[in-house]
Amino acid sequence: MVLCGPGNNGGDGFVAARYLTEHGYAVRLGFDGDPAKLPADAATMAARCGKTPEPLSSELLASADVIVDALFGAGLARPIEGKLADLIDAANACGAPIVAVDVPSGVDGTTGAVRGTAIHADATVTFFRLKPGHLLLPGRLHCGAVGLVDIGIPDSVLATVKPNTFANEPGLWLPEFPWPTEEGHKYLRGHALVASGPMDATGAARMAARGALRAGAGLVTVASPRNALAVNASQLTAIMVREADGPQGIAALLSDPRKNAFLIGPGHGSAKRPRPRC
Repeated sequence: MVLCGPGNNGGDGFVAARYLTEHGYAVRLGFDGDPAKLPADAATMAARCGKTPEPLSSELLASADVIVDALFGAGLARPIEGKLADLIDAANACGAPIVAVDVPSGVDGTTGAVRGTAIHADATVTFFRLKPGHLLLPGRLHCGAVGLVDIGIPDSVLATVKPNTFANEPGLWLPEFPWPTEEGHKYLRGHALVASGPMDATGAARMAARGALRAGAGLVTVASPRNALAVNASQLTAIMVREADGPQGIAALLSDPRKNAFLIGPGHGSAKRPRPRC
């Protein structure tokens, strides 16, 4: 069962229906609207498909062994409501595996937000590059296994697109990683300062400090309120603990220019508290 929407994502659905039919699969096609009103590329694919579409409805799903979701793509800009929302909910509930085209319908490809409701796909096939919605919650929980397919788009278009969001992978930062050298010393690898919460909320800061040390910081210091000094000091080795009560105490520690990375947040909760001026 191939579910096609009114845009270019629907055009991809018409292509899928054509290829599946040519490979011997029994295919039903769901589509509402006038094919002549589709975008040019999608209209061409609808004409080439050679299958007569049926109106979109949950009844189409009753006999489906596999559902291809080509309703809406990464550029969805409004919540899905009404009949189409009911169709998506029915597809999620029917038990058939779902393969989504580009992103699961209802997932905002730019933010990963769910706009109204969204397909829960078992697999998603996308093109050229992953979108933020494949990686950010809650969208990534709707994608299932994500396959990235080359469809002939040249890398040169990135000069026009000018992306400013990247998946965190070693290729982004490995060339700049400060590898230890024979003549090196700890201050060449940075001194991280982690602000601890009060006595009853110190654990997250210690975890963060250990993470900084394992990531390669040359020195790590936990800036601890006076009432939490004993708690932090008794739990830490290879990490220094210094007293820092309030913004003034932290600012005093940060006056040392060798402390060049600062983390505040773990153990500080959501209550409004004064922050240091650095």
